[in-house]
Amino acid sequence: MIGLPDALAGQVAVVGSGLAGLMTALTLAPQPVVLITRGAIGTQTSSAWAQGGIAASVGDDDSADLHLSDTLAAGDGLCDPHAASEIVAEGPALIATLERAGVSFDRDGAERLVRGLEAAHSRRRIIHASGDGAGAAIIAALVEAVANTPSITVLDAAEVRSLLTHDGAVSGLVICRGSETAAIMTSRVVLATGGVGGLYDATTNPMSNFGQGIALAARAGAKLADMEFVQFHPTGLDSARRPLALVSEAVRGEGATLVNDMGERFMSGSDGAELAPRDVVARAISAQLLLGRRVFLDARRALGGRFASRFPTIHMLCHEAGIDPAVDLIPVRPAVHYHMGGIATDLTGRSSVPGLWVVGEAASTGLHGANRLASNSLLEAAVLGMRAARDLGATSAGKLQSVPRIRSASAPDVTPVRAVVSRHLGVLRNADALREAITTLLPLAKTDGSATDPAIVALAIAVFAMLRKESRGAHARTDFPLRLPVSERHFMTLSDVFDVARAETHSFARSA
Repeated sequence: MIGLPDALAGQVAVVGSGLAGLMTALTLAPQPVVLITRGAIGTQTSSAWAQGGIAASVGDDDSADLHLSDTLAAGDGLCDPHAASEIVAEGPALIATLERAGVSFDRDGAERLVRGLEAAHSRRRIIHASGDGAGAAIIAALVEAVANTPSITVLDAAEVRSLLTHDGAVSGLVICRGSETAAIMTSRVVLATGGVGGLYDATTNPMSNFGQGIALAARAGAKLADMEFVQFHPTGLDSARRPLALVSEAVRGEGATLVNDMGERFMSGSDGAELAPRDVVARAISAQLLLGRRVFLDARRALGGRFASRFPTIHMLCHEAGIDPAVDLIPVRPAVHYHMGGIATDLTGRSSVPGLWVVGEAASTGLHGANRLASNSLLEAAVLGMRAARDLGATSAGKLQSVPRIRSASAPDVTPVRAVVSRHLGVLRNADALREAITTLLPLAKTDGSATDPAIVALAIAVFAMLRKESRGAHARTDFPLRLPVSERHFMTLSDVFDVARAETHSFARSA
């Protein structure tokens, strides 16, 4: 890596190679970009694991207004209506853009896009590629496009350890690659680092994704938004595998039902039944588990022998666990799947820190509100990646700061944090558990060790959750089970989070 940072100075630095990062880099071409990724390009990203596809109102019976209505309903009163309207309106054009980039979406015999149905959608509007392997197919096509784009330099096996700032604006980033640590000086950084699932034991995300981008941005002074809203996918495949395999909502969209170990279909009385919003289904399953029941997805009648051809990836994952969905019940449990909160941004991906853009799951645009509508995540990632790129294209490198003295930093270690988060920040929360989490996490977040960054992200989730004294969307408080008649989004800096955490810690100590 010797000499490489100097050659890359002044270029736009995109951190992360999921859908959001790839779309940002490709849209910026032919402007020089350095794409920094922890592993090989397109790996260690939730985008590649997405089964559902991309939500887009392409059907004759559909419209952007209907898609918006479903998005706002799922968001449970906390979506930014303007942001949601702008993003969902770009769905059909995005599908065409991705096809031009080499993505082959599934089409029927008449060459019409195949449209799937998922929870809380009023129309079939989920666009797939390779059946339930949409994410992998999309990422593979875009990785190939990056390889054929000379303006993009890929820096793989590299991890960003901190953002550098000067007078409150981004001036560079510190990267570690192998045994070497160096700084890339740039006034334009895009974080596309994914979600927070790795903070939890039960997740469908890469276990290494603990919210690195959120920690980097928070330490640089960026505002965070709605950190409490962590979406649990209702149907993670309940097995010893880590991360848990995902059994897509599309399986329920094809008619599969949820039953407990007594054979009771416990969702049948709910509005929408198995296709109710994810928070409703996750809470219902969690309630069954708290009663000591086991929960299963029954696809035998709805799909039977067609399961393998309709959902080849899920069939393979079930087979790996010794389950044949054609004849067996599929054991499921809620697992962290998506984070609606993150770094607050506008509709060009700009954060509150000059020179810092954030796209994809690490960002909080207001699209998802309190509960993400299924398959809106890939839509947002791609749309905001392109919007950020267009905004960046109108900026210049400006004056670069001199390289500061860089000290090496230890690799992040989520292990000391994961047990606390899994125990206290799950589907169902209460004040006592949140205070215990805050008291445990604050010292870790305030130190300068390997657990600091994971602890910062977890502490922010706990503090935001403590302040929201209601149950709304993906945030459920057993001590505040009702939804307030009026609510609003919450924004805080890391300094604010520490202030609230210290106050709660003192309160906890006095009551002990």
